[in-house]
Amino acid sequence: MITLFSRKKANINSVKIPDFGWEKEKNNRNLLLWINPEQTIALSLHYFDLEPDLPSLKNVDVLRNFHRKSIAEQNGGLLQVEFSLLKKYKAIKTIFKIPQEPSGMVYLASTTIPFKDCSYVIKIQAPEVGMTGLRDSVIADRLIQEKIISIGENGFENWMSDPYDSNFNKGTLMNKSEDEIFDKDFENHPLTKVRKMMAKIEKEIQFKSELEKLEVFEK
Repeated sequence: MITLFSRKKANINSVKIPDFGWEKEKNNRNLLLWINPEQTIALSLHYFDLEPDLPSLKNVDVLRNFHRKSIAEQNGGLLQVEFSLLKKYKAIKTIFKIPQEPSGMVYLASTTIPFKDCSYVIKIQAPEVGMTGLRDSVIADRLIQEKIISIGENGFENWMSDPYDSNFNKGTLMNKSEDEIFDKDFENHPLTKVRKMMAKIEKEIQFKSELEKLEVFEK
């Protein structure tokens, strides 16, 4: 009987992620937040004690369309929306970008782990700082030489496209320099750092036993 009533309820600490040795800026029942020493990347773990506002965990096209329209309304664009499996838990992995003033992009990566009545969301926010657009320029020059893209009346042609729907043309679309194959050439770019961080988190994330009692997200 004592064991029955002492069962621990799922909470913000039921999921553990690597903190990269960064200083913790916030620590409460719904949010853990870390900032890197350079003050250029924010890592956070969120606990939402309510039903997830997601259209599907079964149909990736429905999910992509949901995020595509939402991020385009902010003049941004999606770079990735995929299902993933973390240990035994289904998750949604996304990477978005949003233009910042006066120049450059903010890259936003997240992994959402939904349950029927709650969810956990890991977020990374990394803006371009200092000289912006270098990755774009270098790769664009390379692709022009390789005749993969060209220069037209309105700028580069065949340069920008939604990664899943070539007919979608709203917001700030993904460009070819943002492909993961170019990360190795730009290790200090925020997009590269975001992807590397997410890979480490996916590998090292830990889930406590109380999560096994939660009902799954069925949509």
